[in-house]
Amino acid sequence: MSTNIVFIGLGNMGLPMAQNLVRAGHAVTGFDLLPASVQQFADGGGLVSDDQAAAIQCADIVITMLPASRHVLGAYLGDAGILAQARPGTLLIDCSTISTEAARQVGRAAQEKGLPMLDAPVSGGTAGASNGTLTFMVGGAEAALAAARPYLEIMGKAIFHAGGSGCGQTVKICNNMLLGILMIGTSEAIRLGVANGLDPKVVSDVMAKSSGRNWTLEVYNPCPGVAENVPASRGYTGGFGVDLMLKDLGLAVESALASGASVPLGALSRNLYSLHSKAGAGALDFSSIYQLLGEQA
Repeated sequence: MSTNIVFIGLGNMGLPMAQNLVRAGHAVTGFDLLPASVQQFADGGGLVSDDQAAAIQCADIVITMLPASRHVLGAYLGDAGILAQARPGTLLIDCSTISTEAARQVGRAAQEKGLPMLDAPVSGGTAGASNGTLTFMVGGAEAALAAARPYLEIMGKAIFHAGGSGCGQTVKICNNMLLGILMIGTSEAIRLGVANGLDPKVVSDVMAKSSGRNWTLEVYNPCPGVAENVPASRGYTGGFGVDLMLKDLGLAVESALASGASVPLGALSRNLYSLHSKAGAGALDFSSIYQLLGEQA
């Protein structure tokens, strides 16, 4: 049975997520600031419209995948925002990675209007988005999650209910902080082996079967030529950008300050990614931190 869905944010992650909903038989109207992304969505069978407000007013579900907190706040709040346009009972799902407080702010505003809303950030990268194997970390009411689950299952393979509004974002911040730390540590280890005359593939293969085993090493290796179909082997393009990782590490540091937690490695990772971004690598995949570590050697 087809559901009328509006999907706002057709970037590297949002576009394949929306396309999976289309392939599952749902009527999905897509919106993005980049006309090329909208056209690519239309070419794949998605619906397009010049009137976002009218589309939202007719939607059963509105899903957003936007870059940062300010974009989510701008999209949902205000007289022209999603909350002002959505009809009663419309299910709202924000898959962006934003601050916990921003998610709670939007969640409270939605609740005041009687609109069920979930913060449901994802993990799994662009490959997971394309393959429908994402992990969803969900904050919000259980009833809203039950209504959203059939659609989340089209886009992902694992769905975790982290707790109330904002809890999905907190889990995502923790996960991405660890991801950034692991990517830097993996890059350092491979660089050390190469500096001592070792083949980076041999170093990677050994560590993948040893106690240094981790996701960045096995699935997303940062050294060019070690693994196929990863950003490192295509000039660090088409993945999760340095500036996005920098944003997430910044959220982690902000959360630590607000809660009194200690994140020394998270803070150091943020500083290294900031240096990498300022050196002009902001649009490259975050695994390109491997290059920065080589430059510092």
